[in-house]
Amino acid sequence: MDKTYRAEKFEDGIYQAWEKSGAFQPGNQGKPYTIIMPPPNANDPLHLGHAMFVTVEDIFIRYQRMRGRAALWLPGTDHAGIETQFVFEKKLAKEGQSRFDFDRQTLYQMIWDYVAKNSGVAITQMKKLGASADWTRLKFTLDKDVVKFVLNTFKQLHDDGLVYRDLKLVNYCTRCGTAFSNLEINHVDRNEPLYYLKYGPFTLATVRPETKFGDTAVAVNPKDKRYKKWVGQEIEVKGLVGKFKIKVIADNYVDPQFGTGVVKITPAHDHNDYQVWQRHKQEMPGPNQVIDFDGRLNAKAGKYQGLKVMAAREKVVEDLKKQGLLVKVDTAYNHAVGTCYRCGRTIEPLPLAQFFIKVKPLTKKVLSALNQSQVTIYGAGHDKILKHWLNILDDWNISRQIVWGITIPVWYCHHKTNDPDQCFVVSKTKPIKCPTCGATEFEAETDTFDTWFSSSQWPVVTLKTNQKDDFQRFYPTALMETGYDILPIWVMRMLIMGMYLTNQVPFKQVYLHGLVRDQKGQKMSKSKGNALNPLDVVEKYGADALRLALVMSTTAGRDNSVGEDKIRGMRNLTNKIWNAARYITMEESRFAKASRDDEFIKHLHKVVEQVTKQLDDLKPGLAAETVYNQFWHWFCDEQIEAAKAGKISRAALLDGLRVFLKLLHPFVPFVTEAVWQQLPKAKEKLLISSQWPNT
Repeated sequence: MDKTYRAEKFEDGIYQAWEKSGAFQPGNQGKPYTIIMPPPNANDPLHLGHAMFVTVEDIFIRYQRMRGRAALWLPGTDHAGIETQFVFEKKLAKEGQSRFDFDRQTLYQMIWDYVAKNSGVAITQMKKLGASADWTRLKFTLDKDVVKFVLNTFKQLHDDGLVYRDLKLVNYCTRCGTAFSNLEINHVDRNEPLYYLKYGPFTLATVRPETKFGDTAVAVNPKDKRYKKWVGQEIEVKGLVGKFKIKVIADNYVDPQFGTGVVKITPAHDHNDYQVWQRHKQEMPGPNQVIDFDGRLNAKAGKYQGLKVMAAREKVVEDLKKQGLLVKVDTAYNHAVGTCYRCGRTIEPLPLAQFFIKVKPLTKKVLSALNQSQVTIYGAGHDKILKHWLNILDDWNISRQIVWGITIPVWYCHHKTNDPDQCFVVSKTKPIKCPTCGATEFEAETDTFDTWFSSSQWPVVTLKTNQKDDFQRFYPTALMETGYDILPIWVMRMLIMGMYLTNQVPFKQVYLHGLVRDQKGQKMSKSKGNALNPLDVVEKYGADALRLALVMSTTAGRDNSVGEDKIRGMRNLTNKIWNAARYITMEESRFAKASRDDEFIKHLHKVVEQVTKQLDDLKPGLAAETVYNQFWHWFCDEQIEAAKAGKISRAALLDGLRVFLKLLHPFVPFVTEAVWQQLPKAKEKLLISSQWPNT
């Protein structure tokens, strides 16, 4: 053996040997054990969050493979909808272009070519990290068979009465040009001015004076004695574009302690106000949209037409002040503001006809399964979070106004309008005749599915569209492993759709890893300059060092701090493994004949039992810590020294090394395989395919 272990000398060759051997495929023997990989964006390079899921899932799959299970880790990549289109639009902007310069078909093809050109990036990087996934089963969310399955699911939902189209207030990003579901909105605390305005006989407070042109009522709390006489009355209000009349209504939504206890109701531009209108349709007009989908005020705002929201706010406040309609301004009002999770722009609630999935009939099944312990959530408290979301979940808006994705298979029986009651046909191909109205002329839907709609079917569709008996053999899957931050947006939806499609939970266990933070505990980002590139780290320290640094001492559901110092420290273990093996295999003459092997074997057996139980209990961070400490301190520092003194035989020490290589293999697969190949010949040629030590 060489004097030192150099990862770059071994890693690529070892990975090729693993893949060539067929070790990544589950084979026909053993009880099935399945993990469906969370599909990373097909176009994006990996970050440390990706490296975390690759590491944890690879640990579990290698362990179960060595336990004799038919272990399938099914990989995939995601078209990622708005995320990919957003990245592509930034690329266009650098070239002096925008999405508006191209028709839909051309833009789609441009994005397809862009993704295809870069689609191998994530896969290559996962292999560099040692991912022992079955690449012969790789799926992409825009594979033809996947798209066909997703379209069939939509039709099935529609036929079962679980899909409807309606004009509702949605979360709209005027920069990305699309609506989002409630789960995709980031809420951030902001200090913004609270404006007190004269409103006929009242003074009321609002943070959005620019939407006053869309007000349809004034509301007070029904228990507020100050305004009881006004309830049901119509008041006259002096406005910036002339006088208008508006009704006073009473609703429990109004907090008497907020401002003056009087609020304006603008159903077209506020979700709470929209709910108020839903309860008072007989007393007040419907939504009156004054902000268009480009984020500018429309003709209903009079002279303010064409101004963007913030510019309009400044101008409106200025004019209110001039006309004596601005009473005062509270400059330190703190409240939560919805922002786009993709670009960060403030979300604009806007009325838009969309397709929705009725979730209540679907969530009941999932709650029942959770209460019956059909699924176990690993990550303290996250089972309660999941149940909370399932109980409060609103109907799911699945329409997206973007090009990149799977187009909703709907045909309209007359020119498309925002009328939700217009007749439509669900069909993958253009219908000949509408069964409802008899129409023979149709216009195709242009909206695409929310990318999470296809992703929610991932465990089912990947197995249904793969090798012939995969679904029957590997579903339900054993484990879903992902970050806790996408528990409601993805894991919950997979449970919902998995149970709808199969009447079974899609996975029996959910392991939620935490966010990977820098060594000071701060969130990693390129802008902060504290983000580590996984591939740079692998090149410098080796894949094993990064893997061990990511998982060492971690706990499900808790964030993990990783810095270069920690990674460098983990590289020391790879050197320790190499040096220990080199000593045991090359220094035979130094070993005396006397021994006390029984105590050595007894302790080794306890180590195997401990690590095995920890991995069975889904505690990879604790298992890594145990095997690290036992190998470094007990085996190397104590037992090798004892062997030098003639207290342990070389044969026992060599057997102990083999056991530790197996225990360490799921965590640091490359160095353990490299050492294994240089030990005296054994029946098990590849460590990856060897049997886990007996407990």
